[in-house]
Parts: sequence; structure tokens; C-alpha cells
Amino acid sequence: MAWIKVVPEEEATGRLKELYAKYANSDGSIDNILKIHSLNVRSLEGHFGLYAHLMRGRSELSRVQREMIAVVASALNQCHY
Repeated sequence: MAWIKVVPEEEATGRLKELYAKYANSDGSIDNILKIHSLNVRSLEGHFGLYAHLMRGRSELSRVQREMIAVVASALNQCHY
């Protein structure tokens, strides 16, 4: 498994801190898939925008179908979802 340097929630400042607050889970944590962008805030915003569009934007697929696709892809890639 590759390790990518990230900025932990408690060390975030400025725009990163704002985005962490905006994208935080109900327990205040940030998903690792977002945290990997912490050294490049612009890519964090772009990644979240793309993810939100793919999961909640207009589509012939329902939200449930999209989530099922994500789960299967993660399982095939041996990735924690």
C-alpha cells in the first residue's frame, strides 16, 4: 500500500481547514480519499466536485445503483470503501 503525506484535520489551516469543515463526516473526520489532496487544496475542491457530480448529479442511474457500482469497484480493487 502506498502512503501519501496528508495534513491531519487538527493541523489544517486557512482554506484547507474550511474545506475540511465543509466536507467532514458527521463525526468530524475526513475521508482518506479526500485527505490525500490536502497538500493541493485546488485538487481537493476539484475531486470533491467531480465526486459530487458523479454520485448526485443528473443520471439515468439511481443513487443506490451508483453506490453499488462504487462498492463493487472498491471490492475488486481490494480497497476499503
